[in-house]
Amino acid sequence: MGSPGLHKAAEKMRAAGIDETAVQVFAHYYRLLEHGETGMIREDTIDPLDMPALADVEVAEADGAAALRATAVIKLNGGLGTSMGMDRAKSLLCVRRGLSFLDIIARQVLALRKAYDAPLPLILMNSFRTSEDTLAALERYEDLQVEGLPLEFLQNKEPKLRASDLDPVEFPEDPTLEWCPPGHGDIYTALVGTGLLDQLVDAGYRYVFVSNSDNLGAVPDPRVAGWFAGSGAPFAIEAVRRTPSDRKGGHFARRKSDGRIILRESAQTADEDLSALADLDRHRFTSTNNLWIDLAALKAKLTERDGILGLPLIRNEKNVDPSDKSTEKVVQIETAMGAAIEVFDGAQTIEVGRDRFIPVKTTNDLLVLRSDIYAITPEFGLDQVAAEVPFVDLDGEHYKLVGDFDRRFPEGAPSLKEATALKVRGDWTFGREVKVVGEVSLDEAPSAQRLEPGTVLGG
Repeated sequence: MGSPGLHKAAEKMRAAGIDETAVQVFAHYYRLLEHGETGMIREDTIDPLDMPALADVEVAEADGAAALRATAVIKLNGGLGTSMGMDRAKSLLCVRRGLSFLDIIARQVLALRKAYDAPLPLILMNSFRTSEDTLAALERYEDLQVEGLPLEFLQNKEPKLRASDLDPVEFPEDPTLEWCPPGHGDIYTALVGTGLLDQLVDAGYRYVFVSNSDNLGAVPDPRVAGWFAGSGAPFAIEAVRRTPSDRKGGHFARRKSDGRIILRESAQTADEDLSALADLDRHRFTSTNNLWIDLAALKAKLTERDGILGLPLIRNEKNVDPSDKSTEKVVQIETAMGAAIEVFDGAQTIEVGRDRFIPVKTTNDLLVLRSDIYAITPEFGLDQVAAEVPFVDLDGEHYKLVGDFDRRFPEGAPSLKEATALKVRGDWTFGREVKVVGEVSLDEAPSAQRLEPGTVLGG
């Protein structure tokens, strides 16, 4: 198994019952890390990428329906929402009318099954931390699980490595913090190790649509399914135009050396290239993390590579206890699932509307989602009823954690459909039916403030 550090890490994984495929994938990246691989993608090695738009593509209704009937849906559901102070699956957060992300996802799928006479299995990739709560929340949907297929499969876990010598870290105060997820690129390893890939292929499914559970815009739409099926591509990712809020995020590009489409994350960008990363005119498209995969092509590629796709390494350095900066520095080996686009010959990207990319990463995003910017359709899709989505920036000291956030919006979110921006500094509590018009800033006051019901801000 190579070096002493790798041997210790591999034995620790085996002792914890981790699948051997995952151990071998971890070993592959450990060796890269040992040899100084950083995963950095230099600006002078890539060109900007252009792509077709879904709005310009013709898809026959019958073709879309047929593609949907051959599609399974996987939602990435391993996140705890720790950055927002949560200790359970983020998808259990209430979004609207007492419905969580999971409730809306389940109802979206059930509505599509009925509309298109499609089996459309929904399968969640949970972590060991999100599995129990998630399955309990879905018990109310008795018809959700498709016979012969599981409702979930578990992503793997791997040891955090001491930054000083790459040995697996020890943290007796909380041994669970000695482990980390391998990033969502682990989906391919988990599909093989759990046997789910073979189950789906054997059950006759041709495609899988993968997306994040915190993105309610990621509906398995028949028009996109029909485009993908008609393209003959083995792999595709939906992209959106980058906005100022995406300046620090990843983007698509084309590698000069072989012409392949790649996805460059911010963690793979050198400091001297950060200005190019932020240039929205040069790098115009970012990933939605909505993926379409031909299952036969995926199985063939994994077989060809002995279960190791060889996604680009992401070296992530953190503290062993992320909430305590005084704890030991560790390295987490990660990969991004979208990076698999460079593995497949003929992989494609397509520009979609921003309505398919409504992620909730912060309470700023949550406020927009809970507001009247979006209406929930009878099919449980999100319909943007406002002319534009306003920029929201809430004071992190008072609104970053969900508990604090909820206390300051006890009667629900304000109306934002006529707003262009809302910036809040200090401690403000919003009464019922507060309305924001245009661009509004609330400045910090000497003490906590309350906006009375019906207050109109701006305008």
